[in-house]
Amino acid sequence: MRAHLGDQLVIESPATGAARRDGEIVGLHHDDGTPPYDVRWSDTDEVTLVFPGPDAHIRHLDHEEPVAAPRPEPDPDEGAPGSTAPRPAGVNDPGDIGRRVAAERARRGLSREETAGRARMSPDYLAYLEERPADPSLATLIRLADALGTTVAALRGGGVDSPPGQGHALPHPRLLDLGPDECRTLLSTHGVGRVAVSAPDGSPAVVPVNYEVDGDAIVFRTAPDSLPAAAADTEVAFEVDHVDEAMSRGWSVLAVGPASVVTDPETVRRLTQRAHTTPWAGGEREMWVSIRPTSLTGRRITPADR
Repeated sequence: MRAHLGDQLVIESPATGAARRDGEIVGLHHDDGTPPYDVRWSDTDEVTLVFPGPDAHIRHLDHEEPVAAPRPEPDPDEGAPGSTAPRPAGVNDPGDIGRRVAAERARRGLSREETAGRARMSPDYLAYLEERPADPSLATLIRLADALGTTVAALRGGGVDSPPGQGHALPHPRLLDLGPDECRTLLSTHGVGRVAVSAPDGSPAVVPVNYEVDGDAIVFRTAPDSLPAAAADTEVAFEVDHVDEAMSRGWSVLAVGPASVVTDPETVRRLTQRAHTTPWAGGEREMWVSIRPTSLTGRRITPADR
């Protein structure tokens, strides 16, 4: 029997084969994942040391690496918004809950061991929550929130419908200017950006659009009578950004240049066939608008020591 942190230990009834008790494995005592385990039982929320018998089995999560695989040394820049550094094979991005826990713990100057002690959990399990995508139980979140002096809603990302950037600023933020090459990398190939146009009545407007990158051009499709269509044959500004709420950092890229309607049928066909998404706004939006940046600038907020 081998297990990972976060797997479920299920004890079955010898008579019926039905589960009569289950719990989350929150502590391992051997690198190869063999028993015994520290198990937090779902019925009592208590953690006990368990030597599984013949009536027990492991319900595995979807893991990508073996338990015995060594934990890679963290890259200071790994996981930063817009980072293009390759991630080692088999290593997952942490989930948002884990990132919020780690950020709040760092803000309060607590070590992982101190936080785990306050939350009455194994430091290894806290490491698992912070470093891997996880869905901890409500009881676990309650203890973590209490240990960190915050709320369950905050750890879950409550207020996702609120404007971004309402969290705490970094203790020592640093605002960096980005070069054109990094700006192009952050634009990537597609996503949602905002185009600034003049409405038919002359008033300024900023409209979100689904966009693609086609060579050196930024392209989006819309309807001829829509507000974004007003970008055609004018000089426009196009902005893309990312706010990492959990880590209080982010970046923005601003492209400025002339916009025009794509009229070549073959180009229109190619853009339509290769588009990563259809416009979220729905409806008939077959008019492609191309922006060719003459200026590409960006900024990034990071910790001062990075």
